[in-house]
Amino acid sequence: MEQRRIEGKSHWYHETQSNAWAQDVLPLVPEAAHVEDRFLLDLPIPEEALFPFQSWLHPARQLAHILFPPHVQQNQMNTFSAYERMSTALTVAQVCGVQRLCNHYAARLAPLPGPDSSRESNHRLAQITQYARQLASSPAVIDARARQHLDDVGLTVWDSVLISQIVGFVGFQARVVAVFQAFLGQPVRWVPGLDMQPFAPAPPFAAVEATWHPAHVAVAFHLANAEQQACLSHPQPVTELQQLAPVLAHEPALLSLLATLITSALRTGMPQNASPLATLLTARINGSVACFNEQAQRSPECAAFIATLRQDEREIQQWERRHPVERITLQAIQWLTRAPDRFSDVQFSALSGLDFSSEQAINLLSWSGLCGWLNRLKIALGETH
Repeated sequence: MEQRRIEGKSHWYHETQSNAWAQDVLPLVPEAAHVEDRFLLDLPIPEEALFPFQSWLHPARQLAHILFPPHVQQNQMNTFSAYERMSTALTVAQVCGVQRLCNHYAARLAPLPGPDSSRESNHRLAQITQYARQLASSPAVIDARARQHLDDVGLTVWDSVLISQIVGFVGFQARVVAVFQAFLGQPVRWVPGLDMQPFAPAPPFAAVEATWHPAHVAVAFHLANAEQQACLSHPQPVTELQQLAPVLAHEPALLSLLATLITSALRTGMPQNASPLATLLTARINGSVACFNEQAQRSPECAAFIATLRQDEREIQQWERRHPVERITLQAIQWLTRAPDRFSDVQFSALSGLDFSSEQAINLLSWSGLCGWLNRLKIALGETH
């Protein structure tokens, strides 16, 4: 997949075309590939400032290495190549618009050998790119037809789980990087042409009793390897992953680290009662009815807010105007969820000045980014009826 810079533009164009001569393709910022911290991408943050977040930064960094290893072993069930992993990551980074991520994944993609120039390979890469872009930018549009398109170009269940995890992870990474850049007071570099993610359509959220069902075959215990059997032998202790676990067990190492990340994030200090608001609002924006209903059942104290979120965006805006204290929190979450490239110290300062410490604000906003990852997994890997 070739990257090129268009004269007069300041950002990457990601094309679904192969290039067998990888040495002829140079990234805009080649040094961006060489970072010590594959998650925060060597943001200039003092080590002491990161200390309160190590419980969830550690599994996030491990996930970055597992998802994008130096060498990928492919077989009949795992066909997703290193090039496809990195091109998917770059697609998501471009959707999010966070330049540091675009530079990093473009620099790592450039030297990788692309697929052959056959029509089948180009079609496969085009479908992967389209799916990744849709899941990252408008997850609510993903349906059985979109999943079938992946199957049609030869992606297996293992591949489908992996691409969903990559899209979710890079979207989470982009939002965490955006939060820490805002914490540092770094200026926002807005990329022209990128639209803010819209709210998902409201009608599906009227189904209060709708439940989630997996769209892919779960791992059969008698066919599972030792690592998969270990995942399946015990009930998933993380509530958010209980339904997803049988499908995510196709990639047990990713499932285990994601569970650790969720547990660590939940245990960190967040403003009282702010976590349910973030979970509900993020699910409503992204269109995850399953995540929304699950949180709604656990949060009867938020009944009025839940009823409002089931309606259209205009009603949500009116609710915010009537609740000025919650409005600041919800607007910060909205900006980060819908336009991470535009999230700045203005939103961060407003939130951290609302009787929140900077640590609490970072934890809350990072949690909302993690919710976006879970929303996309539920949408990509199942159906809500």
